[in-house]
Amino acid sequence: MLHLLSRPLPDMQDKHSPRLTHFNAAGEAAMVDIADKPVTDRLGVARGRITMQPSTWAMIQEGSAKKGDVLGVARLAGIMAVKRTADLIPLCHPLPVTAITVDFRNDTPGEVEIEVRVRTSGRTGVEMEALTGVSVTALTIYDMCKAVDRGMIISDIRVVEKSGGKSGHFRQD
Repeated sequence: MLHLLSRPLPDMQDKHSPRLTHFNAAGEAAMVDIADKPVTDRLGVARGRITMQPSTWAMIQEGSAKKGDVLGVARLAGIMAVKRTADLIPLCHPLPVTAITVDFRNDTPGEVEIEVRVRTSGRTGVEMEALTGVSVTALTIYDMCKAVDRGMIISDIRVVEKSGGKSGHFRQD
């Protein structure tokens, strides 16, 4: 089985189609060479959601969770995760992140939307950093509140905006 994984990937796309970039000609995992890419200002924005019992959200808002300030700790965890993305995702480049924000919005009882914005000036984007930040922020909220609500649901983690680089600006509607 391992032998099959090292065979070249079949050429299913023409030269002008998008292709997977993290594989070499032999089909093996490879880090993308970004040395010749220009340095540009980059932005990555990701969002996700954690749904919980309304009473759990009330506990968070009141600051009465036994483990402390849930959103404050989750915000720090998200920031730390952004900075460690290259340690967690094998083919991500370590990046000099210049700004990170982690914000929360609660428009529906028991539902918290998490948004992570990451900026850098570099040769590759920061979408993976933003996605990692959202994921770890949500996991931290779950961890801090699981004693009272094991049924929380983490969902809808996605990139909602990116800018910079050759592919230009993307915004999810």
